[in-house]
Amino acid sequence: MQQKAHPKIQRELSVGEVARRIGVAVSALHFYETKGLIASYRTRGNQRRYGRDVLRRVAIIKVAQRLGIPLATIGAALNTLPEGRTPTTADWRKLSEHWRADLDERIRALTQLRDHLDECIGCGCLSVETCPLRNPWDELGETGPGPRLLEPS
Repeated sequence: MQQKAHPKIQRELSVGEVARRIGVAVSALHFYETKGLIASYRTRGNQRRYGRDVLRRVAIIKVAQRLGIPLATIGAALNTLPEGRTPTTADWRKLSEHWRADLDERIRALTQLRDHLDECIGCGCLSVETCPLRNPWDELGETGPGPRLLEPS
């Protein structure tokens, strides 16, 4: 009995194949590349090609973006990974540990915001006597622009 030959696994992917497999627009891949988050190379016919590791890298980018992590921070983290190798579970663990403190701080700030909003939504008047978001007589205006009542001290 003769065995069927397995088709050769394609090692390089076109921009369209990456976009389709990862579920992003081609323009997003070009954008990530201009930001240095992913890399491609050109064929003799000047077509863009990506290594298979780009699939996992783009997945990491999308997860990190969904968490609200800035692209510059994502890029710095991706720069710690070896080039041309698919990021592993251990790589992801290392990246996520660096982001954990930032996410914990954001969770703390959002929880504080939610809790303070709950206290003033009942009456809707932003009572000067009880509202934790108030700024009577614009006292904070002297310290600079922007909201600061809910920022960490």
